[in-house]
Amino acid sequence: MPRIRSAKKRMRQSAKARERNRQQRASLRTAIKKARTAPAAEDTTAAARAAESQIDRAARKRLIHPNAAARQKSRLAKARAKAKAS
Repeated sequence: MPRIRSAKKRMRQSAKARERNRQQRASLRTAIKKARTAPAAEDTTAAARAAESQIDRAARKRLIHPNAAARQKSRLAKARAKAKAS
């Protein structure tokens, strides 16, 4: 446990940021899962757009690495194209 006032403040800030990041990561994972499991083609498109938007936002805020965001978006697009083809 820190004794210095600035260290105590930093610890409080870190705890808040950690909780906020955890919630945002969880909602990002949920959006991606919804996009992957959407039944109809229209639902897939809407869900994929929402997921891509959240992925971009997470990458911009450095919640996830930009390369990881690009990879996830690529995989979503690939899955959407496959769903449209069949």
